[in-house]
Amino acid sequence: MSPEEPPPRPLLVVDAANVVGSVPDGWWRDRRGAAERLRDRLAATGGPADGPYSGPYEIVLVVEGRARGVSSVPGVRVDEAPGSGDDLIAELAREAEGRPCLVVTADRELRRRVEETGARCTGPRSLPQPPA
Repeated sequence: MSPEEPPPRPLLVVDAANVVGSVPDGWWRDRRGAAERLRDRLAATGGPADGPYSGPYEIVLVVEGRARGVSSVPGVRVDEAPGSGDDLIAELAREAEGRPCLVVTADRELRRRVEETGARCTGPRSLPQPPA
């Protein structure tokens, strides 16, 4: 990177299943709908207000299982995990290679895996919460 180039935008990778599952709002009845609501909140807010990196972030929402089929929208890319969402999230963190990367999850094992790549982690409550 030359001095004239702006630094790369930090990457925000969101574990949709973990974040959606952190709020007992009936998400289990419509996992895809819950993931879409999370995606829309991320698109509107741009991610955590108090994250370790200043935004704007490049946001990737990782979905799996019955949440598949959620489309990307401006500001949020949705990646469908072909298998384990955790494996895809760890891969995205590894591919960041020196670029600031923040993963949103409360999963301890996933946190350990992504922190080994140099990424940082924060919990689901760091994201703007849905209205009550």
